[in-house]
Amino acid sequence: MANETTHRFIAVEGPIGVGKTSLARRLCVSLAAQGVLEEAAQNPFLERFYRNPRAGALPTQLYFLLQRAQQLAALKQHDLFAPVRVADYLLEKDRLFARVTLDDAEYALYEQLYARLDIQIPKPDLVVYLQAPVDVLLERIARRGVDYEQYIDRGYLERLNEAYARFFHEYEGAPLLIVNAASIDPIANQRDYDELLVAIRRMSRGRLYYNPLRSRAI
Repeated sequence: MANETTHRFIAVEGPIGVGKTSLARRLCVSLAAQGVLEEAAQNPFLERFYRNPRAGALPTQLYFLLQRAQQLAALKQHDLFAPVRVADYLLEKDRLFARVTLDDAEYALYEQLYARLDIQIPKPDLVVYLQAPVDVLLERIARRGVDYEQYIDRGYLERLNEAYARFFHEYEGAPLLIVNAASIDPIANQRDYDELLVAIRRMSRGRLYYNPLRSRAI
């Protein structure tokens, strides 16, 4: 289509359970893109964190920070012949989670390490932010059936959702597509996915609120 935009680096973001990794994987297939996925299941501290947030927060967060920093550093080394890439996170999300999960002393330590890493962050040319209320997130977490995720606390998800809303309210780092993910299922519903893919391909600048129910009613 003539009005499609060529994206080289798309980041899909949103809180736990909203479907960002599943959407990122589908986009990789549609766009013949390389996936940049955080592979949360590889974090050996994550189950400890969900069972006992105070005991597991710091090692969980530091593991994710080092994992993401390593991934993004590798991307910068291969930028010359880079394919299209789709990530299921922004590095800025790491600090968002850290501020929600860590106490003040732990966060100060985290910030010292973050500064010393001097991470050169590739800039996405589109961010897709998936929004959904906590009840929807809890239902989707229960449906996918990962054992240790069943310990996730509702209050934690509420704080996380609020932090995401504040972050993206002020975000100006790239064109931003804000998706009402509560009303669609782009993983199981082909029509939902196809319509969202069209919106992603057309998005070129600014910010757009994508509410499919409203658009279908017009």
